[in-house]
Amino acid sequence: MGGDSAPDIVINGASQSKIRHPNLKFTFVGNKDRISSLISEFPNLQDSGIVHTNEIVSANAKPSVALRSGKNSSMALAINQVKSGLCDAVVSAGNTGALMAMCKIFLRPIDGISRPAIAAYFPTITGESCMLDLGANIDCDANNLVQFSFMGQAFANIIMGIKNPKVSLLNIGEEEQKGLDYIKEASLILSSMEDKINYTGFIEGDKIAHGYSDVIIADGFTGNVALKTAEGTATLVTTYLKKAMTSSLSSKIGYLFSRKAIKNFRQQMDPRKYNGAVFLGLNAIAVKSHGGTDAYGFANAISVAADMVEYKFISDLKEKLSKVNMLSLK
Repeated sequence: MGGDSAPDIVINGASQSKIRHPNLKFTFVGNKDRISSLISEFPNLQDSGIVHTNEIVSANAKPSVALRSGKNSSMALAINQVKSGLCDAVVSAGNTGALMAMCKIFLRPIDGISRPAIAAYFPTITGESCMLDLGANIDCDANNLVQFSFMGQAFANIIMGIKNPKVSLLNIGEEEQKGLDYIKEASLILSSMEDKINYTGFIEGDKIAHGYSDVIIADGFTGNVALKTAEGTATLVTTYLKKAMTSSLSSKIGYLFSRKAIKNFRQQMDPRKYNGAVFLGLNAIAVKSHGGTDAYGFANAISVAADMVEYKFISDLKEKLSKVNMLSLK
């Protein structure tokens, strides 16, 4: 029931995701009458289950309040479907803070991980990279950043298929003496673990889109600002492009000849394509969809969760983390 246009886009998105993952089976959690009515419109969702509740977590609810009063909310009951083993993953477009708080309490962090982080794909000139944390942890220390680095490395390796992903810390400069103390300390720790991680040093914000690094590490405040700035820039570029192509008769004629290229450009810049942020560091799979997305975007968030289940991400992550003494970094 979370998101600006729920449950319509959630159910429509689930139907769309079955085109890519035909073996998916869904359990929808929320108002049974509304959900049943919508499901009836999609033949490929007739095998879906429904867990009824009228309670929801509001978009502006504080995480602490959601934890205390939202035990029977659609969000809490959906997470408990995963905790109990009835489902393999949870996908929600609801309140991010509440979702992270509930997931952390119900699903618990993996041994050795003190703080789960939000990770997502990031488009680059050369393909894609992943970035974390994107808002779960506003204040971080050096050990948190080191843990994020190993989780990001595992995500890029297992899900993105990058054999030896390059990991960088987001900073205001590439020189060793620049940046806040905890970022410099994290860099020293990662540099001393070169046999366990392919750490390439600092990266500046303007270099992210070049694809110089496969994994970008930041605290939640910095990472979220970087993500939102990139999304805003993408909107700015596409808006300017549209205005330029319709500003004159000659521009409109030029558009006719370049229509296919422009269509490809828009698809590459489409934020819905990258919708689906992962809560890394938990004992189960939880994916956060953007609250304002449409059915296509929500389908992509579901696909992220489905891929993680298919690739056995949790067991592989635990195996990779067991080779590093993460407990010493808690």
